[in-house]
Amino acid sequence: MTLRHSLLWFGIAGILGLVVDIAVLTALRDVLGVYGARAASFLAAATATWLVNRHRSFAGRSAGVGIWQEYLRYLGLMLGGGLVNLATYSFLAWRFSQTPLWLAIYVGAGSLAGMTVNYLGASQWLYRHKNGE
Repeated sequence: MTLRHSLLWFGIAGILGLVVDIAVLTALRDVLGVYGARAASFLAAATATWLVNRHRSFAGRSAGVGIWQEYLRYLGLMLGGGLVNLATYSFLAWRFSQTPLWLAIYVGAGSLAGMTVNYLGASQWLYRHKNGE
């Protein structure tokens, strides 16, 4: 599998995850409140991206562990990327202009930083084994 193919599917998984995240958050907000719904929407989105990534982005590679361990490691990676996203956004908002345009740019920068961490973690750590190793 080529790097381009892997990155393309990783991006597609991310877009799917965003759609799932927003849909679950919207559906559960009144039932679980904004924070409970956010936790559920994160888990739903991470599960959706895990399924796409394990079958498409990193097809032909394995985590070398059981499926539940793989899933939990993946969730940990996604939390790590989320923290990098938040830290990048927070640093930029603290250090520079806080106009709506710049805040939107900081969200994009945070997303790019988080996605980079998530991709590197998944490709270099979690799915580092070729199938059959």
